[in-house]
Amino acid sequence: MVICEITEGEKHSKENRYYINSLECNAKEFAKYQRSHWGIENSLHWVLDVAFREDDCRVRKDNSPENLSILRHMTVNLLKQEKILKRGIKGKRLKCGWDNNYLFKVLGIDTNLDI
Repeated sequence: MVICEITEGEKHSKENRYYINSLECNAKEFAKYQRSHWGIENSLHWVLDVAFREDDCRVRKDNSPENLSILRHMTVNLLKQEKILKRGIKGKRLKCGWDNNYLFKVLGIDTNLDI
């Protein structure tokens, strides 16, 4: 169990979080693992919400929510790998919609093929 105390301005809250794991570590090491996990988790969800408005998605039927989630994660990974354009994920995503050559570059498609 981890007791998490959060202070935002004048607002103070306390929350108990429970974990099951097989780590053999002391409390200080566990706290480091827990913080790093939430840092990664929060940054990914923030990107998905800001760049893809994932929280506003109304898709609920059958496998559609999971399928779209997989496509969003793949897209984030592809856009993070592209290093030429110095923009955020949202900016790169928009450029892919406006510029097919950039889209093909992100997807790794060679447009100079003679067919």
